[in-house]
Amino acid sequence: MIMGILSFLISFLLAANALANPYLAKPGEKPLSMRVSTCAVSGGFVHLYTALDNGLFDKYGIKLENIFIRGSAQNLTALATDEVQFTYCASDAIIPGMAAGIDVKIVASPLVKLPYVLVTRKEVRRPEDLTGKALGIARAGDLSDRLSRAVVKRLGIAPEAVTIRPIGGSQGERYQAMAAGIVHGVIITPPLDVRAKNEGYNVMFRLIELNIPFIYSSLHTSHKMLRERPEIVQRTVAAFAEIIHFVEKNPDKAKASIGKAMRTKDPEALQSAYDVYAREILDRTMVVPGKAVADTIELARESGAPVRRKAEEIYDNSFVNNLEKSGFLKEIWGTENYKR
Repeated sequence: MIMGILSFLISFLLAANALANPYLAKPGEKPLSMRVSTCAVSGGFVHLYTALDNGLFDKYGIKLENIFIRGSAQNLTALATDEVQFTYCASDAIIPGMAAGIDVKIVASPLVKLPYVLVTRKEVRRPEDLTGKALGIARAGDLSDRLSRAVVKRLGIAPEAVTIRPIGGSQGERYQAMAAGIVHGVIITPPLDVRAKNEGYNVMFRLIELNIPFIYSSLHTSHKMLRERPEIVQRTVAAFAEIIHFVEKNPDKAKASIGKAMRTKDPEALQSAYDVYAREILDRTMVVPGKAVADTIELARESGAPVRRKAEEIYDNSFVNNLEKSGFLKEIWGTENYKR
């Protein structure tokens, strides 16, 4: 009798656990090796960095190798040709390529607001001081260009009064161009803003105040993965959901991972990055905002980019929706509200 009751309880507990997290690897299952690319070195990838440093994908049966590929087009090509199976990058920069017809979709969007700030040289203290000055961007028509023009408009400055100068390079390289006096301001992301303040430059505007739809760090995968290995995509999305919780509950480990990736030990910089990316612009549900996708596609169309796909054809929320339907998100967050 007692053995029968114990057997029932064990079976019940195992079933309950499977219901709460049906995405774990099966006992004895051989881990599957996959590659995930990132398009920059950024505090915005704190969740991926922390997961890799702490082996958080392992229990989902996935061994992820991170490779750095600079540029959205290059990442899309690597993804579409199966050189990598996932890309974790700012979707806003990648969406025009997907809309043009590249066989890639967004499957989860943890960060969905603008983390960028406008920093300016010491003599440019007020918005009106930008008149007759230059803002440095990477390339005409890219994200840095669009954001710079949006800020100029928001600050009430006539568009023709500010020169938008393509100078290429990474954020760090454009920052150095500002420091050298080649341009007078640049759009950057935390924690580089802390360095700017410490070096006497001005943080003039935080772009989160623009309050416009935006998709920052997101998980992308190929049509091939969606067609041939949807269960692996689902497991990876589930792992990211758990990683969000882990990062929020383990700030020291998360900051250590940011520091390792960005090669900094500055506590102020690490705290700034953590506050923005692990809290301020985070969406725990990871739902891809369709309106933001549609708006980005429309901007691409207006700039002359070819658009062959509708917004709903380049993202897939079924994987994040499954997390809620299965009770997985409730299991992770317990009594906390995961829809904050």
